[in-house]
Amino acid sequence: TGVGKTELAKALADYLFDDENLLTRIDMSEYQEKHTVSRLVGAPPGYVGYDEGGQLTEAVRRKPYSVVLLDEIEKAHPDAFNILLQVLDDGRLTDNKGR
Repeated sequence: TGVGKTELAKALADYLFDDENLLTRIDMSEYQEKHTVSRLVGAPPGYVGYDEGGQLTEAVRRKPYSVVLLDEIEKAHPDAFNILLQVLDDGRLTDNKGR
């Protein structure tokens, strides 16, 4: 903690996009429980919150050219890592609506 990860992400956004505000910060400590991980990509059809989309997928859809900071990722549930591995392996992520 306190080594400047957020500042580095802001500097990266500023360097890449000339705007340090093009930074999407997601607090991964909110995804410690298995049932909360689905909020990253959105609830499945038939579940409460299906129409809202996921926190990660909606943020990237709204600001596709931005830096994503996954803050406190070490606190996330292992299922969250599986979702993020898909992003890192394939370079894409599909939300609950297939977008």
